[in-house]
Amino acid sequence: MPIGRILGVSLRAALVCAVAAGLPAVAAPLNIVAVGASNTAGWGVGPDNAYPAVLQTMLREHGYDAHVSNAGVSFSTTNGMLRRLDFVVKPDTSIVILQPGGNDTRFFGTKAQRDKNIAEIVERMRTRNIRVIVFENADVVPTGQYQWDGIHFTKQGHVTAATYLLHQIVGAPKPGAKPGAAPTATDANAPRT
Repeated sequence: MPIGRILGVSLRAALVCAVAAGLPAVAAPLNIVAVGASNTAGWGVGPDNAYPAVLQTMLREHGYDAHVSNAGVSFSTTNGMLRRLDFVVKPDTSIVILQPGGNDTRFFGTKAQRDKNIAEIVERMRTRNIRVIVFENADVVPTGQYQWDGIHFTKQGHVTAATYLLHQIVGAPKPGAKPGAAPTATDANAPRT
């Protein structure tokens, strides 16, 4: 039997044994892009303390080969996010986190246009088979975790946002688990809508 065929058979046998033994398969990297404005960018806390960097650390601590790109631009509106979407979301992206913020209405836009832009962003990503998680500030980060301006997250606010997103990506912790416990999902790459 030629050596190449022996190696091929041996590798297939090893893979079958690993799967039968319940060993996890090696998953592709989890590429995430966080699209947003100043909170995503890390206004007042810096990009290393912003929720995209905190989320990447959390995912890696849970064993995921995660890469979270921060595509936050201070003062951006959903119009700006929509315009730069195809540039910042590369073909190997698994998940887009959209944190639209409040600049649309703050800078004289309308809620209707904001909603239309969010829907367009979500639809564009879904046509590319990219999962989208949209999160609104007030739904995730409690009032006491904002800086003096009442707009931008504190460091703890970014941790809260990252923890929320971790659970959205890999699942919720087991019932009765301690806060910060590992989520229960086994495949972070499984698309969830």
